[in-house]
Amino acid sequence: MMFLLCLAAASVQSAEGLLVDADFPGGNAIVEKVEGDEVFLRQDLRDTEGHWFWWHFRVRGAAGRTLTFRFTGGNVIGVRGPAVSTDGGRSWAWLGKEAVKGECFRYAFPADLAEARFCFAMPYFEADLRAFLTRWLGNPHLKTLTLCKSRKGRNVERLHLGRLEGPPDHRVLITARHHCCECMASYAVEGIIAAALADTPDGRWFRQHVELMIVPFVDKDGVEDGDQGKNRRPRDHNRDYLGESLYPETRAIRELVPAWADARLRVALDLHCPHIRGQHNEAIYIVGAEAPAIWEQQCAFGKTLEAVRTGPLPYHARDNLPFGQAWNTSKNYASGKSFARWAGELPGVRLAASFELPYANASGQPVTADSARAFGGDLARAIRRYLEQ
Repeated sequence: MMFLLCLAAASVQSAEGLLVDADFPGGNAIVEKVEGDEVFLRQDLRDTEGHWFWWHFRVRGAAGRTLTFRFTGGNVIGVRGPAVSTDGGRSWAWLGKEAVKGECFRYAFPADLAEARFCFAMPYFEADLRAFLTRWLGNPHLKTLTLCKSRKGRNVERLHLGRLEGPPDHRVLITARHHCCECMASYAVEGIIAAALADTPDGRWFRQHVELMIVPFVDKDGVEDGDQGKNRRPRDHNRDYLGESLYPETRAIRELVPAWADARLRVALDLHCPHIRGQHNEAIYIVGAEAPAIWEQQCAFGKTLEAVRTGPLPYHARDNLPFGQAWNTSKNYASGKSFARWAGELPGVRLAASFELPYANASGQPVTADSARAFGGDLARAIRRYLEQ
């Protein structure tokens, strides 16, 4: 089979008109070759130190065919198979583990399907956030501001919601996408926003008592460019809270938050996703703090969350990872300071924590856009109960 290889666009076009590429916002793949009905490709590591697993590509001209996609950069397919979109990335579903064999997956393209997108998980970009926020246009309890400009000149969003007129009783800070590939956390952020603005007892309580600041995309360029983000060279965004910050986003957070907090900041949560599979990667958990006082509050919050959870994703406080166990050791933080460690040192903060929300499987339940949103609602409910204690 003849094909045209264009590494600059990370794409391959076959003589039959099949086009496999990552040449779109958020795309990530290096397509090596097409042989018959088999596509060989790998994730683009770019400036990642070591190995990581994020990928996102598009297929056109495959209507009616069944193709096998073979990853040459290791087994980088998640536990529920790839996420697939047949509407240009507007909605996503898990293909299922039945379609996966080792480092390969197969997909039968419907005869009328012009384009499909495949991704390690369910991606989330600025366009998704903008679409989500349109339901609250003109709402006096939500303001969309700019934290800073990214290195590439993009606006980095900063949301304020809840009690915005007059001093609140409490302030709460939520961040996500320090590691830009950790997209499922963004759906949980949506759930927190929706809960705080809802016409419910919890929503009304937030709007009376709490101002939330949310930074939805800490690594904004990485999100929009489709980078891995984790272990980025020369420094991981979530190790950029010590010394002089390298990135505009982390620098702006460190400059803005202490003044905004005004000794009323009580809770700071940073939402993440872990690795692909296995222990500590298929359950929701809090990354335990080294500081005993913060760890005590993390345990208390975990018990509250477990008690008030109503969404489909299980959470058990026993799954929290204490400092000194597994990967959560001093060695892991040798290259700098994380957001949670930095936030835990701010005056008035009782609870600072990183949450790990699995990409696909949470204690046997599927993680989807909707279930992750529901978990965000559970987090909001737990924050209320915690602050009322």
